[in-house]
Amino acid sequence: MTQHFDTRETRDPRQRELDLMGHLPGLIAKALKAPGWRKHLGDVDPATVVTRADLSRLPVLRKSALPALQAAEPPFGGFVDTTERFGRLFTSPGPIYEPEGRHDDAWRAARGLHAAGFRSGDVVLNTFSYHLTPGGFILDGGARALGCAVIPAGPGNAEQQLELLDHLRPTAYTGTPDFLKILLDSAGASNRDISIRRAAVSGAAFPASLQAEIRSRGIDAFQLYATADLGVIAYETSARSGMVVNEDVLVEIVRPGTGEPVPDGEVGEVVVTSFDAHHPWIRLALGDLSSILSGPSPCGRTNTRVRGWLGRADQTTKVKGMFVRPEQIAEVGRRHPTVGRLRLVVARSGELDVMTLRAETAEQRTELAAALEETLRAVTKLGGKVDLVTRGTLPNDGKVIEDTRPQ
Repeated sequence: MTQHFDTRETRDPRQRELDLMGHLPGLIAKALKAPGWRKHLGDVDPATVVTRADLSRLPVLRKSALPALQAAEPPFGGFVDTTERFGRLFTSPGPIYEPEGRHDDAWRAARGLHAAGFRSGDVVLNTFSYHLTPGGFILDGGARALGCAVIPAGPGNAEQQLELLDHLRPTAYTGTPDFLKILLDSAGASNRDISIRRAAVSGAAFPASLQAEIRSRGIDAFQLYATADLGVIAYETSARSGMVVNEDVLVEIVRPGTGEPVPDGEVGEVVVTSFDAHHPWIRLALGDLSSILSGPSPCGRTNTRVRGWLGRADQTTKVKGMFVRPEQIAEVGRRHPTVGRLRLVVARSGELDVMTLRAETAEQRTELAAALEETLRAVTKLGGKVDLVTRGTLPNDGKVIEDTRPQ
């Protein structure tokens, strides 16, 4: 029998909609205390925004625009009420800066972890990064809110993490699916027993082949759809039928490049409004593609379901849990003015994401390739290979990021 986090998950959808719409005017009024929101939303009267149709007439705020907005008006582009006090301040690739609220489970991760089978008393190996980015803290806060003990392992150092597995015997894992496979393979190579039996994964593709392999190792893994700005937006449940939208989050699917909602079932861009009184987001367009599934989940949860991540509406892509943006590839080019066109090709090698920067140049020099590799890592925080090609080789189509990974 499915255990739900609370009764809010199974309430009548009409009641949920009434609750969300009832709080919408106050949320917008709160947002308008920040100058960035006043400039973005214009002279909207919060009292007039009481339905989804009203909300859909407000402009979307593109996540891809945040780096420039924040650079122009540090630290948060004017989108945070300066009277608020926060517990932590983060930066993510872009760069994009985010504050964390002081309240427990500030990123709404507990509900998604509960759906993945995490319970009080579990010991959780958390391999999301705790350095600068909020990923580690998002899952850490949610797990501790459930009563779990958390090992703040962070990513990498597989051999040291295997020692932690041997000694502390964690029962659950949070991190990317790629790194979970690395741990499992390393443990198998050294004949170690893995105590992990459940996992919540995010930040990277989780194709059916990898799902099957992890399941064959005795681990029940569930996907979370989360971002550094919003926390957990949606989560997979035991029904394995799409992802259920989190409570206090409103998801729209719009036609890419617009703010116009599309019919249920049609693929479009994910736009999120989060009902966070401390740091609200109004129609934040994430650049991700998804679609809405009709009807409630077979697990009994009644909130909207989305199909999960179906690709990008723009060229920004996610590699090993980190966003890589066209602006970053342009920065690589600015630092190396002798190169011509650049194209970052993102592919998969086995179950791992890999990047290759193709660079047009008349100089086929090893030291140039090495310098480009170093700059690519410095700008994106991710490693990649460099392929120097003859000038005029790359298409003149404006594309700087090509994602060749299977969907």
